[in-house]
Amino acid sequence: MSTEPSPFALLKEQERQTRQRLIVEAAERVFAQKPFEQVSMREIASEAGISPSSIYRYFPDQQSLFAEAFAIGTQEIISRVDARIAGGQIGSLRDLARLYVDFLLENDHYFRMMTHFMLDGRLEGQPLERLNQAARAILELFERLLSGTGADAHLSAHAFFAALNGILISFRQYPGRSPEAVRRHMQTLADLLARRFEESTGPQ
Repeated sequence: MSTEPSPFALLKEQERQTRQRLIVEAAERVFAQKPFEQVSMREIASEAGISPSSIYRYFPDQQSLFAEAFAIGTQEIISRVDARIAGGQIGSLRDLARLYVDFLLENDHYFRMMTHFMLDGRLEGQPLERLNQAARAILELFERLLSGTGADAHLSAHAFFAALNGILISFRQYPGRSPEAVRRHMQTLADLLARRFEESTGPQ
């Protein structure tokens, strides 16, 4: 007797995944408008066009939904970097730093999710593990580009990741600067950071 799922079961699972994705996209739109801790599942359900009770069929609580949205954002960063590596557009830490800064400036809700998780992420159980997996995936991406430098790629990746986030946190609301001026300043700092990192982690 076949143990393969029936076509009907596969269709049901595809439909479930599609609905989950639509809910996550709705959550991202709401998270883009207000801090995570001020968002209710009712608001997300309204944005997704479903009843508040229906949303719990797909996500048991707000933490699970937050973790899934953050994980999807992480995968978007990784996919973008991998595509540019394959296309020969990323060959240095400077290229990676610029892409990372630009992505999080263009997708502010992902950055705010990240900082919320880092500074006030009171998560536990499966949502916490999902977020940890997403964070590890980003760090592994940095490790890949730091491997072969003669330095400890693991520690260097952590330091580089933390320094880039420091730039984003420190200058995101730079007083008296236009958004484009803020972007240019962050890119300049990211370039400087990458150059210093390449100098200090070069082959020994």
